[in-house]
Amino acid sequence: MHLSRSQLLAVLLFSTVFAPQATLRAQSIRLHVDLTDAPRNIFHATLSIPAKPGRMTLVFPEWIPGNHRPSGPIADLTGIDVQVAGKPISWQRDDIDMYAFHLVVPEGGQEVDISLDSITTNYSAGGGGPAASSNLLDLNWNAVMLYPQGVDSDAVEVAASVKLLPGWKFGTALQPKSTSGDEVEFAPVSLTTLVDSPLIAGEHFRRIELTPGSEPVHVMDLVADSDADLAMKPEDLTAYKKLVAETGALFGARHYEHYDFLFTLSDQVGGHGLEHHQSNDSAASERTLLDPDLHLIFADLLPHEFAHSWNGKYRRPAGLATRNYQQPMIGDLLWVYEGLTDYLGFLLAERSGLMTAEQYRESLALTAAMLDHRPGRTWRPLEDTARSVQILRMLGSRWSNWRRGLDYYPEGQLIWLEVDSIIRQQTHGQRSLDDFCRSFEGGPSGPPQVVPYTFDDIVHALNEVAPYDWATLLRDRVKRTSAHAPLGGIEGEGWKLIYNDQPNQLEKAIEKNFKAANFDYSLGFSPGKDGKLDDVIVGSPAYQAGIGPGMKLIAVNGRRWTPDVLRTALKSAQESTAPIDLLIENAQFFRTYSVDYHDGEKNPHLERISEQPDVLGILLAPLAK
Repeated sequence: MHLSRSQLLAVLLFSTVFAPQATLRAQSIRLHVDLTDAPRNIFHATLSIPAKPGRMTLVFPEWIPGNHRPSGPIADLTGIDVQVAGKPISWQRDDIDMYAFHLVVPEGGQEVDISLDSITTNYSAGGGGPAASSNLLDLNWNAVMLYPQGVDSDAVEVAASVKLLPGWKFGTALQPKSTSGDEVEFAPVSLTTLVDSPLIAGEHFRRIELTPGSEPVHVMDLVADSDADLAMKPEDLTAYKKLVAETGALFGARHYEHYDFLFTLSDQVGGHGLEHHQSNDSAASERTLLDPDLHLIFADLLPHEFAHSWNGKYRRPAGLATRNYQQPMIGDLLWVYEGLTDYLGFLLAERSGLMTAEQYRESLALTAAMLDHRPGRTWRPLEDTARSVQILRMLGSRWSNWRRGLDYYPEGQLIWLEVDSIIRQQTHGQRSLDDFCRSFEGGPSGPPQVVPYTFDDIVHALNEVAPYDWATLLRDRVKRTSAHAPLGGIEGEGWKLIYNDQPNQLEKAIEKNFKAANFDYSLGFSPGKDGKLDDVIVGSPAYQAGIGPGMKLIAVNGRRWTPDVLRTALKSAQESTAPIDLLIENAQFFRTYSVDYHDGEKNPHLERISEQPDVLGILLAPLAK
């Protein structure tokens, strides 16, 4: 494969080996994690790290791949005890870098032995919530790891092992070396591979082969809080098998030696999805395989993380291709890393049968409407949401429409749909974004590797598929502010965004399961189960009336609020000039706000443009035969 100058420089940087790293390769770091206290959300670890007499600095992984930010849970690292040859030695945290620990190895010392605990109550693969319940756990190795400062993660070898609770089974992309009772020892791997290979385990476990008799092997490892939640329907099994086939047809290559779908089904642990080269680490609601509405809500989760094996792990923005976990990441191209993957996740979910074409359109309509009601886009360009991921990711929903959040995910879907539409127009339907994915992210099959890219590489690859002024288009979409979302792809594919009083399928499923009713596109807010307003859209009727996020809706026109009561009020207001009166609680004080709104309920949908061909229908057609 031809590498651009920027790609070549990045590969050289990735493969550079310094003298201290060669020393580490001669002797592995040994890591043992006792997981028997997982139900109390605390992991106990011991490490033996090769050392030489003199000053030594150890670091805790800070910048975690897939999180794109300094999310290493340093505050939860506890109980640190350091010894050399059985004798305690002191350590000191750096006064500026909270992730670095300084110590002095005494004469004759050849190894530093460390014991530590990781509290996992509020950490789960970079998401919120606990990493374990009474019946299952999710181990991310970076949470229990220290390694010498200044070395490449590729150059550090780690021999890891775990102790599980009696009877618990596990899933991971790591290869077991030996098993004795509840103790499992894994074959030594680089620190990069270890951190890239999480482990899930539980009392209720199921392993499903998706490609029996074929290479590479694809399996699904499921853990749940009960056996009942592991009951996958035959049509879902067929769809996940088809997902593997569809990715093969789309990309034409596989950049892994085997692949594990790690899927946790529980309401007790933190929901998340995190990509890895040879596995993904995903957690959804416990009844996801049983409840059609939850199934729809999480339909794109595994396809999204699986697509990352090509887009994000194999092909990676140069600013995210760092040499270790202490080097800061630059997220400017996350609208490709995550945005294109968001596009692919929903597309592959539909092509594999995890969602219908109508459900895909309803989801796309909801995404488009949400982004078209983002007044923050008038001051903050999309690229800045990517560059600011480290400060935006965990801020919550209040004023998110004005501040903007991780919009590079959903808006990336709209941008890449527009790219697909333009490619089809320029080539008279002969080529599509599928061709770009195959040429840019396919390449040769084989074990995991990283091939970095730049903005110019993206533009060059698109021009090879269909000549066009891609640089101007993409810069316009990501670097400039705009009052409205980029809807050109939807319209170019033969559809348009509309609003009416009929419920959106996906929004209806979300309301049923998470008790959050969406009135963003009418009044301008979405009350939760208790009536609390997570956000109020700047410029909306509710905002103009003086209502803000964090307030609590109590009553509508004198009657206790429910979604149906509010919908009735919206309908009545269409035939009246009287405002809608909302009784609001704000920090223990009550006030009635009159909202002058008469346009009824507005729910987003896609509608066919009759004079144009249905290109979206062509896009959604499966590739695998």
